[in-house]
Amino acid sequence: MSAGRNVSFGRARATIAPVVGYTVVNLKDVADQAPGFGLSPGLEARFARTPLEADALGLSYQRFAPNFRTPFGHRHEAQEEIYVVLSGSGRLKLDDDVRELRQWDCVRIASGTMRCFEGGSEGAELLVVGGPVLGSNDAEMVPGWWSD
Repeated sequence: MSAGRNVSFGRARATIAPVVGYTVVNLKDVADQAPGFGLSPGLEARFARTPLEADALGLSYQRFAPNFRTPFGHRHEAQEEIYVVLSGSGRLKLDDDVRELRQWDCVRIASGTMRCFEGGSEGAELLVVGGPVLGSNDAEMVPGWWSD
């Protein structure tokens, strides 16, 4: 059996003992990627696939400030996603449709469908699950895709 390994999740450092079959991570210990892309303070985005050592799934926590809209749409070539609204409300543009979402709404989004989220008047917290993960070339980003 191998020794534990040191890992880093943003500011937090931890030693993870070797465990076969699962990985435990607190989403708030995962680094917020939004500041590095100039999306903070409107968005908090924590992508946990790598910290969780997931092979086939992606998982992220996203917190949207009130009325903040992601400044780009995106679609995946192969990855299907499910968005779960944990708190608050918002709007999700899916190709040419705009859907109003509220707490506990779940939306499955097929690969190939362009999407963009906007927080409601009180903001929103989302949990996003995606799979299969095929690498960084799976996503197409389109700046300014959702314009009024």
